[in-house]
Amino acid sequence: MKNFHEAIEKNAGLLAILITIVISFGAMVEILPLMYQKETTVPVDGLKPYTALEMEGRDIYIREGCVGCHSQMIRPFRSETERYGHYSVAGETVWEHPFLWGSKRTGPDLARVGGRYSDEWHFVHLRNPRIVVPQSNMPGFPWLEENTLDGKLTAKKLQVFRDFGVPYTDEDIAGAKAAVEGKTEMVALVAYLQSLGKALK
Repeated sequence: MKNFHEAIEKNAGLLAILITIVISFGAMVEILPLMYQKETTVPVDGLKPYTALEMEGRDIYIREGCVGCHSQMIRPFRSETERYGHYSVAGETVWEHPFLWGSKRTGPDLARVGGRYSDEWHFVHLRNPRIVVPQSNMPGFPWLEENTLDGKLTAKKLQVFRDFGVPYTDEDIAGAKAAVEGKTEMVALVAYLQSLGKALK
C-alpha cells in the first residue's frame, strides 16, 4: 500500500487526474440534488417577474455597484429576521440571473426593502443619503436623475430571461421599450428597490 501511495504522490499527472475525479464527484453529489428539489426550482407563491422598468433598475443596481455593499440574503438567524424580515429562500430567486445574494454588508440588507420606504424617501436617499440617514457612508447618485433610458435593449433583456424560464409574455416583450423610454435611471432603480422581497411579505 505504501508503494501505491508513493507512486501517486510522485506522479504529478496521475495525482492531478485523481484530484479532478474526486472534486468532480464531490461537486456532483453537492449540486445535482439541488437542481431537482422543489424548494430550489419552483417559484414561491406570489413571485412576479420584474417589469421592464424594474429590469432596467436591476441593471443599474448592478452597474453602480450597489451589490458590493448591500446583500440580498437574510440568514435564518433571529438577529437577522427581527431586523430585516423573513429569511431568504431559494424560491424567491429562481428567476434571478445572476442572483444578487451577496455577503457584504457595508449597508443594510435589501432583500425586503420593497415597500418599507416611500418612493420619495428613496429619491432623496439616492441623491444624498445623509439627508435621511446622517451617519451613512453611502455615496450619492445624483446623475441617475439626469440619465434617461432609451429602452433599445429592454425587450432583448426580457427575451433572454424568458429563454432562462422567466414567464414573460409576448406582450411584455413587445411593450418593453415603451414602458421605459424617457424615464430616468433614478425612477428605474427605485422601481427595482420597491419590488424587492414582496413575494414573502
